[in-house]
Amino acid sequence: MPRLALYALVVCVLAVAAAVVSFVQGSVVIGVVWVLLSGLSSNMCWYYVKRGRDARRASSSASSTSATG
Repeated sequence: MPRLALYALVVCVLAVAAAVVSFVQGSVVIGVVWVLLSGLSSNMCWYYVKRGRDARRASSSASSTSATG
């Protein structure tokens, strides 16, 4: 897993924890902000995972075609 994806995943988990704490304390507006931040970081995590997977596939297919060609 790429390093940026791990960072985004950590931010997502921490944002969810902060949202839960905010809602429990009764601060709905701040809780909503944390939920939105967790959604953003979740999307960033998926983006970096897919980008890393696609890069690995491209490099492996390029090396396999050059070895056989």
